[in-house]
Amino acid sequence: MPSSCKGSFTDTAGVTHTVSVSAASLYEAAALGIAEFRRCGFVEAMVGPTTRLKVAVEAPATTHELTIAKLRAWLDSSGKTPREQAVKVGLREVLGPNPPATRAPARR
Repeated sequence: MPSSCKGSFTDTAGVTHTVSVSAASLYEAAALGIAEFRRCGFVEAMVGPTTRLKVAVEAPATTHELTIAKLRAWLDSSGKTPREQAVKVGLREVLGPNPPATRAPARR
């Protein structure tokens, strides 16, 4: 069952960015958070494989952290159940063909 979550990361300038998402798992919340950051234009030049994402579940209050590389590995692995596999396919579609861990650095 989906929970309300806040996903955040701190960029290289030390600014923390936070979005709210509804997700049923840590990895789903992380992927949806990245997709929302992209939609708002925050992620392209600021995240890489070692970027740490923080996911805070609002009720019951819980916080988790993972790297972009860990999220990418989870998305690339097979789902343990048909439902999990379907979630991964959907999240890959939301993130598009170039997920954060595989994007080339932005040029300035």
